Amino acid sequence: KQSLQLARVVWLLLMQKNFSLSSMTFKAYQIEELNGVFSGSVKTLETPSIDEGHIIVKVDYSSLNYKDALAATGVKGIVRQYPFIPGIDSAGTVIQTSSKDFLVGDKIILTGYKMGMSVNGGFGGIVHAPANWAVKLPDGLTLLQSMEIGTAGLTAAASVKKLEDANISKKLPVLVSGATGGVGSIAMNILAKLGYTVHALTGKSDQVDILKSMGSTESIDRDKFLENGIKALDKALYGGAIDTVGGDILSKILSIVDNGGVVTSCGNVAGAKFTSSVFPFILRGISLHGIDSAESPIELKKALWDNLANDWKVLLQNQTKIIKLEEIGPEIKKILDGKQIGRIIIKHGE
Repeated sequence: KQSLQLARVVWLLLMQKNFSLSSMTFKAYQIEELNGVFSGSVKTLETPSIDEGHIIVKVDYSSLNYKDALAATGVKGIVRQYPFIPGIDSAGTVIQTSSKDFLVGDKIILTGYKMGMSVNGGFGGIVHAPANWAVKLPDGLTLLQSMEIGTAGLTAAASVKKLEDANISKKLPVLVSGATGGVGSIAMNILAKLGYTVHALTGKSDQVDILKSMGSTESIDRDKFLENGIKALDKALYGGAIDTVGGDILSKILSIVDNGGVVTSCGNVAGAKFTSSVFPFILRGISLHGIDSAESPIELKKALWDNLANDWKVLLQNQTKIIKLEEIGPEIKKILDGKQIGRIIIKHGE
């Protein structure tokens, strides 16, 4: 046993020296821009030299998110300059460190902050990032499971936490919009595990069985939900809601949440603006919380990951599709067309 421990220490030291002194290449799905046209392809790139306070991570898995798809297609305000490697999520092994908080060989998770925006992200087999953006992989999760969760799952968990902290009544169901998407699907899984009755609001009314497998007991068609218009205050049907789409959907949701209820907002695919009145707030005392898990304090992220590795742990392998770097392009189009269901995971190293 002591020999094995000594061998591991020697190996880690050799790895540290090797990666700090030798050049190494890696594969990445890089986005390039030519005359206003954006295209992605797999490139072989050199590993950057390490900066103070940073870590270099060999990525095992990363995930595809809506923001990654926007970055890959040149939507303004996401990425500053190209060529660039998107990917706001990644999980892997530290191969070089200039931080006292991490050792070579540590398994870590990187989500949010400026990953995949101003710092090359998880669509590459190597990530170079500030150490204070990273969380050590908690016991109870594998690297693959952490990416099945990713930023979408952290956003879902942060939303659920708002409902839990408010101790909303479980006598009425919780409504989740954008239910087949990354945030919505994971939110439903967590809510169902915690004993809430969950209703799924969706534009994919043909996916009832899939939505049930994610934790919903009832599916509501998005168009029917809006067909009678939006009132300042309507019949209270829900104890709370997790809205991932914004726009008129959020306006309607606010009018149908019961006294003391909580609504969280984390997306805008249905519109960046919404209209409401003061009545849900002053007559029912509901609360509206914005969720931004990407820029959340690292301590909150650690707490959410601990929850997701323990009491809130959900198994998402049946809602996950694993792809290779070369297969990212069609999945980007699918997510932008609103046809993506569940989570897309990128496996590196093959």
